[in-house]
Amino acid sequence: MKTRQLGRNGPLVSALGLGCMGLSYGYGPATDTQDAVRLIRAAFDKGVTFFDTAEAYGPFINEIVVGEALEPVRDQVVIATKFGFRDGDVNRGLDSRPQRIRQVADEALKRLRTDCIDLFYQHRVDPQVPVEDVAGTVKDLINEGKVKFFGMSEAGADSIRRAHAVQPVAALQSEYSLWWREPEKDILPLLEELGIGFVPFSPLGKGFLTGAIDDKTAFDATDFRNTVPRFAAEARQANRALVEVLAGIAARLGATPAQLALGWLLARKPWIVPIPGTTRLHRLEENFRAAQFELSPGVLGEIEAAVAAIPVQGDRYSSDRQKLVNR
Repeated sequence: MKTRQLGRNGPLVSALGLGCMGLSYGYGPATDTQDAVRLIRAAFDKGVTFFDTAEAYGPFINEIVVGEALEPVRDQVVIATKFGFRDGDVNRGLDSRPQRIRQVADEALKRLRTDCIDLFYQHRVDPQVPVEDVAGTVKDLINEGKVKFFGMSEAGADSIRRAHAVQPVAALQSEYSLWWREPEKDILPLLEELGIGFVPFSPLGKGFLTGAIDDKTAFDATDFRNTVPRFAAEARQANRALVEVLAGIAARLGATPAQLALGWLLARKPWIVPIPGTTRLHRLEENFRAAQFELSPGVLGEIEAAVAAIPVQGDRYSSDRQKLVNR
């Protein structure tokens, strides 16, 4: 696995990380703990050194699983976790008060079985707490040795700039993929200017870009995609056209649609590190093979033309979730 540096001064990590959320939260019932531990360790064996979790994934369960899985190799990996929701529950609203940030840090250290959090993200910008206070609190935690790097998630350009002036932001985590390219407008240029790394979550469009989902796919009752307009049956039917074109390009290259989508992201900037998630070993292997090949300028141009010709249907979030992003 090749490595990349997150921004000018951030950590050196594997070119692809592992998003661990889906092992415990968001996509249906949680994976059995020991199966999840085995999958995380298999990712490490394949060269992955960057693992993403959060107190809100469960809540708390995901950090416990990640901590158990990575304890034997703790000094060889970079672990990112997050603060920002009241009591770690995404349904209870935001809470980035300094005292809460400190509490989350101390509790996460125990769950992750470590003495330092490598990358500590604000999960969502809290309009009730000045972002300067948030950045200042994380700066104090860095000075105390409890945190190494500060990150933000789904933040808007103004918040990023203001926070960065207090404590350098090592990485921004936001959704970015072939079917969600909004960060290209304002966010990517800002990150390049400030020397901040970018960590795209849902790089495979919450599974849609793999080609395994169509309008007849039934999701578990607890799967949050049931609330996403882009995953309504009629939107999925319309969006299949894009996946089919991408699948044709991938097949010609001897790749899968997922590998093409990840390869495209890796080609965007050398400081972009996608974090695809999965619960299956064969998908893990498929995804990480994407880091082994480079897409030619001709193929990248072909992908651009295909995406431009087939507009994606449906919003990426429900209206209440949309209010939490780009602040």
